[in-house]
Amino acid sequence: MEASGKTKAVGLAACVMALAALAWPGGASGATWVVKGRGWGHGVGMSQYGAYGLARHGRGYRKILHHYYRQTRIGHAGSHTIRVLLDSGSDSVSFRKARKACGKRLRRNRRYRFRRSGSDVILRRAHRGKIANCGRSGIATGGGTIRVGGKGVYRGKLKATASGGDLLVINAVTLQPYVMGVVPNEVPSSWPKAALRAQAVAARSYVLATSGSGDFDVYDDTRSQVYGGKGSETQRTNEAAKRTRGLVVRHGKQVATTYFFSTSGGQTESIQYGFPGADPVGYLKSVRDPYDGASPFHTWKVHYSQSEIESRLSGLFSGRLRNIRVVKRGDSPRIVSARVVGSQGSSKVSGPGLQGLLDLRSTWARFLKR
Repeated sequence: MEASGKTKAVGLAACVMALAALAWPGGASGATWVVKGRGWGHGVGMSQYGAYGLARHGRGYRKILHHYYRQTRIGHAGSHTIRVLLDSGSDSVSFRKARKACGKRLRRNRRYRFRRSGSDVILRRAHRGKIANCGRSGIATGGGTIRVGGKGVYRGKLKATASGGDLLVINAVTLQPYVMGVVPNEVPSSWPKAALRAQAVAARSYVLATSGSGDFDVYDDTRSQVYGGKGSETQRTNEAAKRTRGLVVRHGKQVATTYFFSTSGGQTESIQYGFPGADPVGYLKSVRDPYDGASPFHTWKVHYSQSEIESRLSGLFSGRLRNIRVVKRGDSPRIVSARVVGSQGSSKVSGPGLQGLLDLRSTWARFLKR
């Protein structure tokens, strides 16, 4: 999520910018385009740097969460196991510190391996022969932690599942240690306690609201939220998880989908504009974000030559690129849709689509041609 790469938080602050593009007759190849923008991320839900700023101004974690997720309350979650996909694509995974796997007792100081063989998973001693056929999935348990190949140390169980020609490497872990493995990978552990606790509750809520129903629930990267297991934990972030144990953001009887991102630029975005095509959600509306300015990406600027920007936007216009015209913006100044205008033809593009093509930090941007 951006949940929002390894998402160590980055930021922005308040100030309303109009998204506009200046029409320019097709100029010389030496023309320069300047993109001025604010923020980092999709803009929906909690700004991590905004939460940092609110905490520094004395807000507790509950008030921080209520600021970003309106019409919600803090409630409790029951017991859950989260299945986190650590890796896929290879045909084997090595592990240590396990005591048992596939019904066989193991020695914790020895290295073992799950290897896919057709539709089955085979348990082997590292560099030696077969110990057991585990069926479609092999599960290894340890004395609280398992070291997984080159990935690191994880609490809970290691599960290897043969699926569609791949071996899915999964960490099955209960909710609390999962959150302990997320918070230090989403925000710096040096941040104020209230910001860390707000992140812990948001992370716990998000995983429960978005867990899947297939072989695994979530990814260990920004496709869900960044999870590094026990090896990434810190004392301060573990304390934040423990002080908020079991707490989630609720909207009615449901756990809220607590989107979060790095930096708002001073205002968050309503979900239907941050994710064009999404339905409106009462607790995911645009709010002012007054203390987001600590982020190094509160404001930013990038430059493109005429040839560079034409190359990135090729296929969206014909002839020479003349203009990027905003068609619609959201409740914040973020682009919802725009038209890329060429001297011989033009086409429409979504704000996130334009952001991706130009590799911008957010859709809060304006375009100048010099």
